[in-house]
Amino acid sequence: MIRVADLPDAHPGRRLLTGRTPFFVAPTEPRCSYCLYAPRGRAPETEMSVVVGVHGTGRNVGALREGLIPFAERHNLIVVTPLFPAGIDDPDDVHNYKAIDAHGIRFDLVLLEILEQVRVRWNAQVDKVMLCGHSGGGQFAHRFLYLHPDRLAAVAVSAPGRVTLLDNSLTWPEGTGDSQQRFGITVEPEAVARVPVLLVIGSEDDGRADLAATGYPGRSRPEQLDRLAESLTGHGTVTRKVEVPGVGHSAAGTQPPIVDFFAGLLADA
Repeated sequence: MIRVADLPDAHPGRRLLTGRTPFFVAPTEPRCSYCLYAPRGRAPETEMSVVVGVHGTGRNVGALREGLIPFAERHNLIVVTPLFPAGIDDPDDVHNYKAIDAHGIRFDLVLLEILEQVRVRWNAQVDKVMLCGHSGGGQFAHRFLYLHPDRLAAVAVSAPGRVTLLDNSLTWPEGTGDSQQRFGITVEPEAVARVPVLLVIGSEDDGRADLAATGYPGRSRPEQLDRLAESLTGHGTVTRKVEVPGVGHSAAGTQPPIVDFFAGLLADA
């Protein structure tokens, strides 16, 4: 695999692998892919931090990456945006990645394999990354936190429609009671609590109709976020919650407090 550091400055491959990259297939799961943004001005031998943005049900990966580019430029870091396609083994399945495993795919492991390729090709620091996700991406993000807290510097969860609680009396994805049988991982609330968490939602994002239409009546997105906050804080996680005035169910609308959250953590570090 060609590394950016192996290419002379004027080589066309350097231009292809910096700035806005094309999509690359995930290393061991060709049905998934990723693209990224790597600031062009940085020295390839400089190890860079990584922020991962996970799309919602609409899979609007381009807009997600675009929104994080100014943050990447200001802080000299790499943006990684995976694509977990709809319709894998079921043409009507748009939810597959949200609960981490579906159709024989472990989407958490797909992301970890992507990060390993990013480490090698772009000389990135991927031992601990910043992770954010909106809606379906928010579902993925907090569940990834439960399974891999050691790989995360911080997590921002935006407007998830369904949540998993740190509750061993419930089975996945409602709770964590069967995580060892399902994933080979026992969820450890003490490890989860070491990761700072931001919970964010728009003030106009109710979501009751959407949740009822998808078989989850009687819940709203603010209610779900409150349930997640209570579960996390009850197990010692330092959690910040932000409601963005005048914003509905919008990834772009909830992105500013996420960027501010990550920027504050970088400043403290």
